[in-house]
Amino acid sequence: MKIERTGVAGSLESSDTLVTVDPHRGGVEIVLRSIAEARFGVQIRALIETTLRELAVGEARVQVEDRSALDCTIKARLVTAIHRAAKAEHPVWELLK
Repeated sequence: MKIERTGVAGSLESSDTLVTVDPHRGGVEIVLRSIAEARFGVQIRALIETTLRELAVGEARVQVEDRSALDCTIKARLVTAIHRAAKAEHPVWELLK
């Protein structure tokens, strides 16, 4: 999926995450800020990388500001932000299994 503009999903409320996806040349850049990063940072980054691969996103800057969200919430916010950034008309919700 080609990222054409900025896409945002989520919030900074407790148990949620704010995801921003921007166009970026030269691969994928992930910026993670989480109140639980020391404990779950590796797992969150792996989830982000896997989701980007599943959606065939090869160039993007992904910023995640996590407030102790569950994996399913992080993935849902990421998929939504990517689809908004790619101007996709039909999201691939099957990825949220």
